[in-house]
Amino acid sequence: LAMIHEDIERLPMGYETPLADGGASLSGGQRQRIALARALVRQPRILLLDEATSDLDTVTESRVMENLDALGCTRIVIAHRLSTIVDADLILAMLGGAVIERGRHEELLAQRRFYASLVEAQLGGAGEAH
Repeated sequence: LAMIHEDIERLPMGYETPLADGGASLSGGQRQRIALARALVRQPRILLLDEATSDLDTVTESRVMENLDALGCTRIVIAHRLSTIVDADLILAMLGGAVIERGRHEELLAQRRFYASLVEAQLGGAGEAH
């Protein structure tokens, strides 16, 4: 689910490889995927993801998010990379710590306000992130 198994298998001793303090010998994306795998092993009903895929390349991020979609658990996602949230049931756009817009991706784009300007700046065009 977290797309980390193959990376772990490539380590010198696989799953038995000792890691430096805090996983310093791993890439940021590997650390994020290991943290995600550790959370998923508990089969949570609610999963809080705070920039949980920010260090992943877009292809790996897309695969991880597809895998998470199949879980069926509630996800609360905090993200600056908007491609992560375009399929969310509810998006809360915040500015200065306050919610200034709420809705689905398409609804917020149609309003052509703050969220739409973020999408335009980050994704270009009509916000096609798929």
